Amino acid sequence: MDTQRRGRGTRWLVEYPRAVPILIFLLVLSVTVLSVFAIERGERVRERAEIIRDTQAIATAIERRIYSHSSYLRAGAALFSAQDSVDPATFRRFVTELRLDTDYRGAEGLGYAPVIDASEVVAYEQRLNMGRNTTRSVWPSLAQQPRDKLVPVLFLRPDTQRNRRALGFDMYSDPVRREAMDEAERDGRPTATGEIVLKQEGTGDAAGFNIYMPIFNNSAVGRELKGFIYSPFNAAQFLASTSESSLGDDMAVQLSDLATGDLMARRGEWREEGTSISRQIDLANHPVRLTVQSAVDTTLSPLSLITLLSGLAVASLLTIVARLLTKQAAEDHRSLQWFAEQNSIRNSLTRELNHRVKNTLANVLSIVSMTRRRATSLDEFAEGIDARIRALSATHDLLTQSDWGTTPVRAVVEAELSPYARDEDQQIVLDGPEVELAPNDALSLGLAVHELATNATKYGSLSVPGGRVEVQWDLVTPALAQIDWRESGGPDVTPPNKRGFGTDLIEKIVAHELRQPVELEFDPAGVRCSLRIPVRETGDFELRKKKL
Repeated sequence: MDTQRRGRGTRWLVEYPRAVPILIFLLVLSVTVLSVFAIERGERVRERAEIIRDTQAIATAIERRIYSHSSYLRAGAALFSAQDSVDPATFRRFVTELRLDTDYRGAEGLGYAPVIDASEVVAYEQRLNMGRNTTRSVWPSLAQQPRDKLVPVLFLRPDTQRNRRALGFDMYSDPVRREAMDEAERDGRPTATGEIVLKQEGTGDAAGFNIYMPIFNNSAVGRELKGFIYSPFNAAQFLASTSESSLGDDMAVQLSDLATGDLMARRGEWREEGTSISRQIDLANHPVRLTVQSAVDTTLSPLSLITLLSGLAVASLLTIVARLLTKQAAEDHRSLQWFAEQNSIRNSLTRELNHRVKNTLANVLSIVSMTRRRATSLDEFAEGIDARIRALSATHDLLTQSDWGTTPVRAVVEAELSPYARDEDQQIVLDGPEVELAPNDALSLGLAVHELATNATKYGSLSVPGGRVEVQWDLVTPALAQIDWRESGGPDVTPPNKRGFGTDLIEKIVAHELRQPVELEFDPAGVRCSLRIPVRETGDFELRKKKL
């Protein structure tokens, strides 16, 4: 089973040498991307948890600060309701005891505004200007805006140039402030306004809000509204004082009026694509919405970056290893194929060698038998056998030189006629194109040429001076070559009375081996012989291949 698995694995490496490394790279990269995605998702969850925690912290700080301010206002209302009137000294001592500079952050101070009617305006203005070098009046004036009930600012501590801008302002003339005061009177508890612009801002337009606490005179007739003690707030400063310890550098926070949707204050750079968490807060009996936003970080976290780089490194390393393995597997596969091919070639060569040895031995036996039948003496028999065996040997030498591949016709003919080409009294002419013969066909041609040359030497044109032998060949078809032997200049030729050895060898053995008819003509001018030899493709007989 393990061998089969290894075989399948090796086969994949061999069949897909490029796809396997790429697949491994993509798999490792996919795991890396999923890991980075999981890490980033965890980071987003963690960031959201941090935003929720920061939102809770800021909301708690706001509620705690408002509760403290409301407690101060309740204490002031309780103190001043027990007195017949609120005089400047008592109010200043009360505010001093509160230590506004250290414990009252985010507020503009603490103020008092009595409730008066139109007939009491003159008396109010006298109290307002008592001990002052400048003269202040109720504003807006009754001439500009007639009204019966007024709640003008009488005291506002700390006594700064900024707070003095609000003295004399009738807060009841403003609809937003009036709504908050009426609600505070009905509920008897601190009540905040919606978004307003404090009169302390002068020509500025910074948003703010007031918190009012009603002061009542308790009498036998019933509860009578005497005035309001209140705290003005700059919304931006209030938000900054409550969020400075909880807000991160990349975070923003804003406070908006829930009833109107108006933005009251914002801190930090607000982005449209940021992650936001909102929470509703009761701002002294007035609902507001607190929203905390965290900027979207488009960069990867350090852990994600390390994971990504490590994954890419591992993927690249595994890809290189896989590539080396595929190359090694391919080389091993080629080696196995080469060894299998060599083994097949050895087997085929062994079979072919047996076949060729048998053919050669059959030819030798035929030659021996035919020579023995026609020899008249032992010397003649030995001489005939020796010459014909040498002819076979010469052709075998050519085949060995060509590694038993193809052998040119010219080389076979030259090898058999070379002993006679040295005689200057005879002329041997060879003419024909380049034609390659298979090994067996070359052996048969060599035997035929040897017998023709032997016959010409004994009885034909090569037996006398001036004799001539022409050997011409050409391709009849791409698969068939014709070789013509022509003798001239020799003795007159007469047909033999009986068939000789050469005739039998050519017409029987050679014709049988070539599987083509042989035309042998004893023309008086000289012997003529025509042979047809098949021209086979190299692949039909070549057994040994080059290593790929």
